[in-house]
Amino acid sequence: MKFRTLPVFLAFLAMGIADAMGPLSDAVKTQFQISNVVATLMSFFVFIAFAVFSVPSGLLAARIGKKNLLLLGLGLNAAACLVPWVLKLPATSLYSYPLLLGCIFLLGIGTTFLQVSGNPIMRDVSPAGAYSRNLSFAQGIKGIGSTASTYLVTAVTGIALFTGMGWRASFPLFCILMAVSFLFVAFLKVKETKADVPPSLGSSLGLLKSTVFFMAVLGIFLYVGAEVCMARFLKPVQESIGMSAEMASKFGPALFFLLLTVGRLLGGVVLTAVSPRNFFRISALFGLAGAALLMTGSAPLAIVGVIAGGLGFANIWPLLFSITVEEKPECANELSGLMCMAISGGALIPLVMSRLVDLNMKSMSFVVPVICFAYLLLLSLRGGKKAIAAVPAR
Repeated sequence: MKFRTLPVFLAFLAMGIADAMGPLSDAVKTQFQISNVVATLMSFFVFIAFAVFSVPSGLLAARIGKKNLLLLGLGLNAAACLVPWVLKLPATSLYSYPLLLGCIFLLGIGTTFLQVSGNPIMRDVSPAGAYSRNLSFAQGIKGIGSTASTYLVTAVTGIALFTGMGWRASFPLFCILMAVSFLFVAFLKVKETKADVPPSLGSSLGLLKSTVFFMAVLGIFLYVGAEVCMARFLKPVQESIGMSAEMASKFGPALFFLLLTVGRLLGGVVLTAVSPRNFFRISALFGLAGAALLMTGSAPLAIVGVIAGGLGFANIWPLLFSITVEEKPECANELSGLMCMAISGGALIPLVMSRLVDLNMKSMSFVVPVICFAYLLLLSLRGGKKAIAAVPAR
């Protein structure tokens, strides 16, 4: 049973590749001599893919199966990484950058398929009662993939085999990882949980009429938005309250994402002793406390806030996702599509915080993630066996 989870864990590692589009944008900007706004389209296209394809891919998973959708996502990602590797995409060509954006958009679609199918299929390959724990481990492994892919963007250019390829040098390794993951998943034997009647777009969106599911999807929307706010504004706000650039870099996003990954890996251990529902409450409280400390304007308290926030933010996604799916396992595909669509909160919530930063509110601008986590804490306190509760369906 344990070995059945390995291919899915490997797929989560591959999911982290999409997060490399941010740091990769700087290298692409230099080669193509484009503006920051145009270069940022690389990560923007990934978010757009999630917003547009999450719900349809949930419906597709219900028809072709989660495993097949996982394979389709890995195949699309391999193809998306193959094109920049094979083609040199010279900056002098009028079509090079649009072609690259097309590949990134395809990568975004493939990653959407991986998220929508990977999160619920983990339940199908996990022992009874181990879903939340395994999903937390999986998110930690995804974080490792994100961190590794980010470093690969710069580190791989120093390998003799890839000398001269510049920013394209990371794509061969990305492609190989996708291909290996594809092979492992292809040989995976899994009995999937399915609905008696295939869902439609109407029935999928109709789940939002349930208060439980609507509040959970809204929770994912606010959580992702709060996480992106932390990643985007920690460093500049810490500098504005007196930290040096070096200190803000060390104790800002770098520390936050390190603790995010460590917290997810530790979460898998904690969940062997603590129920998902109680751990959700603890995580939401830590996240709220961390964001609140960042509002104080004190550099020492801000560092404590990053530590508490990193550990608190770490397991919100896997906990809220798994707890919600356990409410109605036969609708796992539709719920996965809806919650992955809510990742679009990462594009919208930071716009609110950026406005507060522009108004020179400095540390007080962290009221945005505070509000987001105040909602998540209230959500975690909802009682009842079936109201966002951790009752295994097996």
